[in-house]
Amino acid sequence: MKTKLLMAGLAVALPFLLSSCGSSEKDAPVTKAAVTTPGVLVEDAWVRATVGSKDTTMTAAFMSLTNPGKADISLTSATSPVAGMVQIHEMAMKDGKMVMQEKAGGIKVPAESHAHLAPSGDHVMLMGLKQALKPGDEVPITLKFSDGTSHDLTVPVKAFTEEEEHYHPSTTPSTTP
Repeated sequence: MKTKLLMAGLAVALPFLLSSCGSSEKDAPVTKAAVTTPGVLVEDAWVRATVGSKDTTMTAAFMSLTNPGKADISLTSATSPVAGMVQIHEMAMKDGKMVMQEKAGGIKVPAESHAHLAPSGDHVMLMGLKQALKPGDEVPITLKFSDGTSHDLTVPVKAFTEEEEHYHPSTTPSTTP
């Protein structure tokens, strides 16, 4: 039994012992593993359902973007086969009113930080929808970033009940100040 354990130990140790023989460390070629930081990480993505809304031709996608790298990266564009057009949007004040508009330069994801795309804020706008979207459906979306990377996602459709007028403006004047 002791002989079998000794032989097994030698079988494991022998390659290490032999590798240290032969050449000196200064003669050995230097090889270092390339250290790469992943691009932007995408989490908690979802698309707002259109079923039951006044305008079923457009909706928005929301998500959390995390940048673990040392340089800022921007979400510059997106595409989806369910939409005729996809744009990166923001909510901004214009002439004293909150409006939705295309965001010049995309959405910045700061180095070692994150950006949240949320209702009433930055979002991916899907326009000219080819079908109504109901909770439980899934939407393919490709996100493109300023560092040349892209993410192909399959995003779940969820019900959205908060303040529909942010995405589907009402023609009725609001009575709130």
